[in-house]
Amino acid sequence: MASNRPAPEAPFVPSTHDTEPFGYDGYRAEEGPWEEWNPTAESIRPVRGRHRVAKQRGGLARSSTVLGVGVIAAVGAGGMASAQTGKPPVSISMPDLPNVGSLISDDEPEPQGSATPLSSLGVTADDTAEGTSDAGEVLRARIMQQAEQQQVQVENKAAADAAAKAEKAAADAAAKAEKEAEAKAAAAKKKAEEEAAKKAEAERLAELAKQFTLPTSSYTITSTFGQAGSMWSSGYHTGLDFAAPTGTLIKAVHTGTITEAGWAGAYGYRTILTLDDGTELWFCHQSSINVSAGQQVNTGDVIGRVGATGNVTGPHLHFEVHTDGAEGGIDPAAWLQGKGLSI
Repeated sequence: MASNRPAPEAPFVPSTHDTEPFGYDGYRAEEGPWEEWNPTAESIRPVRGRHRVAKQRGGLARSSTVLGVGVIAAVGAGGMASAQTGKPPVSISMPDLPNVGSLISDDEPEPQGSATPLSSLGVTADDTAEGTSDAGEVLRARIMQQAEQQQVQVENKAAADAAAKAEKAAADAAAKAEKEAEAKAAAAKKKAEEEAAKKAEAERLAELAKQFTLPTSSYTITSTFGQAGSMWSSGYHTGLDFAAPTGTLIKAVHTGTITEAGWAGAYGYRTILTLDDGTELWFCHQSSINVSAGQQVNTGDVIGRVGATGNVTGPHLHFEVHTDGAEGGIDPAAWLQGKGLSI
């Protein structure tokens, strides 16, 4: 730290004080007169550094050293008082202390006060409580706001989950309903198609019934196709027997050409009607024949009469159906039913 060289002492000049008293009974050293000393720049120039001795004004230094010491003492006293009385400390404001140069320099500006509190001096307990209460309210409000936000988020998430669940349930229900509707529609369509097919078949059979007819009327079925017995040379019955009184009319079942008309041994008198598709219809055991070979006949035309000629046990019409590729004939009852005729 820089230090100043001590200034030289002023020269002592004896005065009349040595022999003459001044104001008192005897001479006193603290009384004058003294020789006037005018310091120069050389006499007061510091050895090193830039510090100068501050001038005194009114017998007091300009520096704030005394003020600082007083404040420190006041703070100490306040602290001791606070410790003794139990009151909460209060803060005070004091000016910032300047640096060392400013304490002894005439050129530095006057120090200004600072708003920074160095202690709690001057602040009441109510002020401190009010500040603490305000801070607590702010903290509580912030916590409540965060809690409300979290609650809103939870409620929004729950609502979104419920909406998604409801939407999924609705979609599943809609898909199930759609599937059931499709199944019902398919079943209804199938049923309608079946009914339409039945209706179409009935119409077709009705049209065929107009084109086909039974070979005789007032009859009784006595033997069916495939029936076994020793009466037939093949071992089974090859046709359908319509028992009727002798002379009952025999009709052409469908439009066609007479390809045979005459005696046929065990079949007696037989007429063969050949249809346009090649199917042959045999009318056997007739008592009489009304057509001849090569003759064209239409549905319902009379071609003969019921009899008992050939190998028979009574008057009846033995009716057989022969199609191409079917050796021995087919069931006449099924064939007639296929043409819309009921036996």
